[in-house]
Amino acid sequence: MMKSQIKSIVLACMALFIASALIRYPDQSFEASIRGLNMWWEIVFPSLLPFFITAELLIGFGVVRFIGLLCEPIMRPIFKVPGVGSFVWAMGMASGYPSGAKLTARLRQERQLSQIEAERLVSFTNASNPLFIFGAISVGFFHNPTLGVLLAVSHYVGNALVGICMRFYGKSATETLERYRPTFSIRRALQSLHETRINDGRPFGKLFGDAVLTSIQTLLMIGGFIIIFSVFNKLLFLVGITPILASFLSIFFNMLSFPSELSIPFISGLFEITLGSQLTSQAERTTLLQQVICVSFILAFNGFSVQAQVASILSETDIRFAPYFFARLLHGVFAAILAFLLFKPLYVDRQAFEHHEAPVFLPKDTPSFWYDCFLWLTHYGPLITFLSLGLGVLILFRRILMKTSPFDQ
Repeated sequence: MMKSQIKSIVLACMALFIASALIRYPDQSFEASIRGLNMWWEIVFPSLLPFFITAELLIGFGVVRFIGLLCEPIMRPIFKVPGVGSFVWAMGMASGYPSGAKLTARLRQERQLSQIEAERLVSFTNASNPLFIFGAISVGFFHNPTLGVLLAVSHYVGNALVGICMRFYGKSATETLERYRPTFSIRRALQSLHETRINDGRPFGKLFGDAVLTSIQTLLMIGGFIIIFSVFNKLLFLVGITPILASFLSIFFNMLSFPSELSIPFISGLFEITLGSQLTSQAERTTLLQQVICVSFILAFNGFSVQAQVASILSETDIRFAPYFFARLLHGVFAAILAFLLFKPLYVDRQAFEHHEAPVFLPKDTPSFWYDCFLWLTHYGPLITFLSLGLGVLILFRRILMKTSPFDQ
């Protein structure tokens, strides 16, 4: 009882602190809120919505089950998860967080994963997408396209190492929902695809409408977390908490021969990835290697904003959050170490080669593909978001009319 009371007091104090800070700094809070809203409106919503809708359709049509049976002989021995984990892993890397958590929770609800398997899978399938790494960070913040390869390799290889480590998690528990079949059989996979579609039973219109509404609902929740954590991060700096934490962190950084100038960007990145990465790229009296190591850890940790989104998604299932949080710390360490080890072969040597070849083959000011995509999203993203929200309202309104139609009586 005492523990529950202490928790209630702590939560009440946190809410009171946020409310007081909002009243004390209304202008700065509004600016931070607009910043988070713009990020969601321009980038997050239009980039994630197609992946979410497509994933729902693939699950309903049985394609995910088909892929799972084909990839079972690969995913089970390496990561100790069913073959459907390959679909979640690929979609998580392509679309970015929190897609991995969203799809893992969905497959758990479909009972295609056991609890332990789902906790293993979510630990290494929630990753940053290439658009953010190459477009926003390497080109947008660092103005250095060559840096994107190093950040991406450190991030994705580190994630795979986390998956290998997490295969040993929960070994004593009852894991699989069905017997593991190591044989590769396209016929069995096709039969499973057909059975899954028949068992679902929804016509295409109903399935597509459900996919749109479910995806928009999830993205609205994600938008709320992005906005509130953008404001919260700003408030922590304004009230002086971030500088205090940075002073303690600078002691640890000095032990690692890191400059104290990276402490505030690092703490900001622990809460919100984009702001932390931007501040890290602007830190003075720091080397590029130190900045890359810091950004690699921030990307792997996901930030408390993304972790809160994941916790909200997992709360709809019996998947526990603790293994995911531990995996984020592990991923941060792996990514930072890989960034340090690969800095010379993937950046220094590669940049020297590109600099030598640039006058003939590749002008230095040639924009990268990912940065072009990033700029395209910032320009047309709001329109896509507006049209998608309108489509969701129309589908919902049509279903309400159908339920209240007198012909249904």
